[in-house]
Amino acid sequence: MATEESIEVKFRLADGSDIGPNRYSPTTTVGSLKEIILSQLPKDEESGPKSINDMKLINAGKILENHKMLAESRSPVSEVPGGVITMLVVVRPPMPDKNNDTLHDGSSKQSNCPCAIL
Repeated sequence: MATEESIEVKFRLADGSDIGPNRYSPTTTVGSLKEIILSQLPKDEESGPKSINDMKLINAGKILENHKMLAESRSPVSEVPGGVITMLVVVRPPMPDKNNDTLHDGSSKQSNCPCAIL
């Protein structure tokens, strides 16, 4: 029985730095890749992701779904055989809670409007 080849992937962060490249099995899920990225990100950032749902992986302009395997998420058109696949990591900023003007990370939302209603 033939064994499947591992896939070499690196992850590009918003600041231009990279995580990897590392080799992964084609059966690795996108959610597992996000967990690996989350464990390697600096923990001191306030705006950093708290869970895998706070980030998106993009490959060849396509947002990858957590339940899909790496082999299903590949784009043969944009890949060079034997080359490293670069995936973009996008982190969602903390969203304000609509009920009480606080962000999910606990900080308060700042109002930018200097207006006074009379």
